[in-house]
Amino acid sequence: MTYCVAMRLDAGLVFLSDSRTNAGVDHINTFRKMTVYERAGDRVLVLLSSGNLAISQAVTTLLQESNHAAEGHCLMNAPTMFEAARVVGDALREVRRRDAEDLKEFGIEFTAAFILGGQIAGEAPRLFQIYAAGNFIEATPETPYFQIGESKYGKPIIDRVIHRGRSLAEGAKCALISMDSTIRSNLSVGLPLDLLVYERDALCVAKHVSIENDDPYFNLIHNQWGESLRQVFAELPDMP
Repeated sequence: MTYCVAMRLDAGLVFLSDSRTNAGVDHINTFRKMTVYERAGDRVLVLLSSGNLAISQAVTTLLQESNHAAEGHCLMNAPTMFEAARVVGDALREVRRRDAEDLKEFGIEFTAAFILGGQIAGEAPRLFQIYAAGNFIEATPETPYFQIGESKYGKPIIDRVIHRGRSLAEGAKCALISMDSTIRSNLSVGLPLDLLVYERDALCVAKHVSIENDDPYFNLIHNQWGESLRQVFAELPDMP
């Protein structure tokens, strides 16, 4: 399993994904769940994936191949982010048509979900969640974030803290707390993490880091957040 979260704030976009994939407690591997498509000055697109790894890799490969094809729609020539989301949905449907029935014969459900966000010159940053059927929804000012994978553990902090007016630094901090809460409660989510922060209208990637076990800031969040929660709990009055 995995956990990915993305936020669309007034100041730009925040993306965070883990890299753990497991097929049981004795078979755990690391695979990146974030793919970046960039043409400086024209577009930045970030794709996060969760679900069956073979399915998500097949979709990502199709998208890469279409980017290098001589003709046809692809992420690098889509005129809008909406059209880019359609390109991802079409690739997902193509993989579904090819593999879904064969997977079903082996008792394997066709599971995959994607988050696509970014900015294409001429329009504002946008964020989409794409479902296994290839359909998608767009983030709104009232609901400015999406999660895929093991979302339940990291959702409460985002619901309480995030609104569109938060800064990119605050969004990144909240995303990391959300990830830490998920890692704490679920073995199938783990480091290293990919964090990308995109500033509105930059049309290039300036802040993209990999967070390992020895990252001082993530360890600070892990320790201080846990201690702060215990302190607040202790300060609350007992039930009469």
